[in-house]
Amino acid sequence: MECDRCDAEAVMHAAYSGAHLCDDHLRKSIEKRVRRRVRRDGLVSQEASPENPQTWVIGLSGGKDSVVLTHILHETFAADPRIELVGLTIHEGIEGYRDKSVAACVELADELGIAHELVTYEDEYGVQMDDVVEDDPENMAACAYCGVFRRDALSRYAEELGADLLLTGHNLDDEAQTALMNVLEGDVAQIAKHFDASLGPLEDRADQDDFVARAKPLRDVPEKEVALYAHLADLPAHITECPHASEAYRGEIQELLYELEENHPGTRHSIMAGYEELADIAADHYGGESSVELTECPQCGSTTSAAGDRCRKCALLDALA
Repeated sequence: MECDRCDAEAVMHAAYSGAHLCDDHLRKSIEKRVRRRVRRDGLVSQEASPENPQTWVIGLSGGKDSVVLTHILHETFAADPRIELVGLTIHEGIEGYRDKSVAACVELADELGIAHELVTYEDEYGVQMDDVVEDDPENMAACAYCGVFRRDALSRYAEELGADLLLTGHNLDDEAQTALMNVLEGDVAQIAKHFDASLGPLEDRADQDDFVARAKPLRDVPEKEVALYAHLADLPAHITECPHASEAYRGEIQELLYELEENHPGTRHSIMAGYEELADIAADHYGGESSVELTECPQCGSTTSAAGDRCRKCALLDALA
């Protein structure tokens, strides 16, 4: 098949739109969607200037999503003195997996000429995920431990690096899965928090002075298109699944969405369009207030909803001690 926009050979057919795109036009399409999301979410502050630039910290794992996001943002803002990009990589301590992706992060940061920081669970918490999985004192999935530690490390180092924004490489599939899980669980409060934490335009979110604002500029792009972009652009992405990945419920939702998208192209886009509108309404209803007031963890000082008690990170580390 030929590309719909030129006479070159198409490398992809997007069933949800009917478009056949060549290498060049696929990449331009993805870049356009990322830049449109940056504009729609108002990520570039009107107060940003060459004298007062914004620092955007990117959670750079070395996987396809974060590598593609970093590449596109660099292409977009390399010549813009209002924006400074910093890659932040978290090494969980997973033998034969994270070392290779860290190497990809270092290679990409060197190629782009952006600042890069590496944080390890070993240095920060005195643990490695391989050992955590073996001990498992709480009888939980590996992702439950890792998610707590990763969120803590990203948030704390984003603050230390003076970040105005913390950007992550969540794609359309990731967001549609989360949306569907929240709806199926009937968790309206979580839907509202999702909007205020990372989904809504910055100006529409409730004030969250305790955290660096998060954003997901890649969230309009399907996962397969992200992977194809990484391949076509010859980016140093480490494309493989974590050996400890075990989010069973999310896996079921993922398979359900794959089937729905196959039979009804555009399902993921429809889910997100409706979900974002509902999340906005839910956020207005809750008014940015959670049912539990945020306090400081008495052990580490980080912000927590566990009033008068340790944060979840500290509780898990004590259990692992």
